[in-house]
Amino acid sequence: MLTGCAISAAVLSLSLLAQQPPPPKETKEPTEKEKEEIDSGIPIASEVVRKACSPCHKIDEKQRMTRISWRRTTPEGWELTIKRMVELNGLKIEPAEAREVLKYLSNNLGLAPEEARAASFEAEKRMIEYKYADKDTSEVCSKCHSMGRVISQRRSKGEWELLVAMHRGYYPLSDFQAFRRGGPPQTQPGPDGRPPDNRHPMEKAIPKLTEDLPLKTPEWSAWSANMRVPKLAGRWAFTGYQPGKGPFYGETTIKPGEKEDEVQTETRYVQVRTGETITRHGRALVYTGFQWRGRSFEGSTDKEGWREVLLLDRNQRELTGRWFTGGYEETGIDVTLTRIGNDPIVLGLDRAALPTGGVREVLIYGANFPADLAAGAIDFGRGVAVKRVVSASPALVKAEVEVAANAPIGPRDVAVAGVIGQGAAMIYDKIDGIKVKPQAGMARVGGINFPKQFQQFEAVAFHNGADGKPDTKDDLTLGPVEVTWSIEEYTATYDDNDKEYVGTLDSNGLFTPNVDGPNPKRRGNANNVGDVWVVATYKTPEGKVLRARAHLLVTMPLYVKFDQPEVSQ
Repeated sequence: MLTGCAISAAVLSLSLLAQQPPPPKETKEPTEKEKEEIDSGIPIASEVVRKACSPCHKIDEKQRMTRISWRRTTPEGWELTIKRMVELNGLKIEPAEAREVLKYLSNNLGLAPEEARAASFEAEKRMIEYKYADKDTSEVCSKCHSMGRVISQRRSKGEWELLVAMHRGYYPLSDFQAFRRGGPPQTQPGPDGRPPDNRHPMEKAIPKLTEDLPLKTPEWSAWSANMRVPKLAGRWAFTGYQPGKGPFYGETTIKPGEKEDEVQTETRYVQVRTGETITRHGRALVYTGFQWRGRSFEGSTDKEGWREVLLLDRNQRELTGRWFTGGYEETGIDVTLTRIGNDPIVLGLDRAALPTGGVREVLIYGANFPADLAAGAIDFGRGVAVKRVVSASPALVKAEVEVAANAPIGPRDVAVAGVIGQGAAMIYDKIDGIKVKPQAGMARVGGINFPKQFQQFEAVAFHNGADGKPDTKDDLTLGPVEVTWSIEEYTATYDDNDKEYVGTLDSNGLFTPNVDGPNPKRRGNANNVGDVWVVATYKTPEGKVLRARAHLLVTMPLYVKFDQPEVSQ
């Protein structure tokens, strides 16, 4: 038992110890791997970037800037970062300066073509079901946003760790929604017999992201050494396809813009189904030597225009991607531009599917067709005879073809003046079934406080192929067919009568959702959301009735939307 004096002495001793400075921390020498990661940072040579970003990002002796130099991403990714710096960190930057910062970062800390193509669906605003290879990582990231935003980036290990830390700081709920494991730890071994991995999900995701999406890659090393401003001026053959409207064929003229990496465009194309001719004028920027971001307009009354997201191939011969518009970018055209040289180009036919046993006129769209084209210069393969050329121009040939009753079934290459259009035609003898595309669609109510999201459906005919069985690898796609559309109840909830309230479906398969907000006509003043079947009915030339359906979910507006339209302006 301590006496009072002993206690006083002990207190005094502790007080003196508390006043002494803590012992110096041992300086830990970084490992070789840590040194390699530090050295991997990309120097920032732009004075504009250094001036705009240096108030928060430190510059070292090698001109690398903290955080920035250890990340690569798309123009949309850098645009989102700049906006976050403005909104959350108080960055003061003028629009013209921001554009210069965006250009520099996209060009010098961007993605290689191979890296960008894998994630192109994100920038192109495609509604797809993407599955990342690692389930744990996918569950961590996709709790709040698409995996497209993740695979559009490359970071060092330290940067992936700091990204998780940023999420925890700005969005504390992410810790419990995605980053930390809930419930008791696992005790049973896994299917492979190994002990259970009880690390938190984020502790599994960071090593996987570091491995799959590293800062340094052979693809980027090769591309950054070869990157250059592409020479795109000239004539380009245009091919497009829009669900519900079918194919488009035409020509795009590209001219130099005001700056080296800017272009101006004029596109004139024909909607094959109706014969309507459309002309669009636009401008575009080309980031990183291959990432086309543009906007085009149809006439002087078009104020919003269509966004253009395309990728240029390494040979600078082809641009592929998507044009899109709408409150949720749901309306779009799949686009391919092919550089026109001296040789003919076959783009496609007005009707790709040709039934056996008959004579019909076929339109062949392309470029550089000879004006004096003879029937012998057109070849559809075995069993298809070109009887005569009705008319010919450089962009369009009308030919009369006869398909024999015993012509081999399947896809055909179409040759015109010695140039092949691969798979341009499809020979068939019957229609075995139809399918509604997409199989699962989504629309959003709106029109009062938020825009509506429309959903376009189309019915596509199929042939069962050589094995005679549906839904096998040899099935033949015959293209869209004219059908009768209807909506039927999807019994997700008993007696909710969704089909009366969610919206309407027109004769062309376009679904228009109802307005948002409570509906006093519905039980409980429910909103105009719900599930329905979209049904297509088709009658074959032989009188057989075919039906197919797709699931449509009509849901709420998207109240928070992440989009970077400025990269196209």
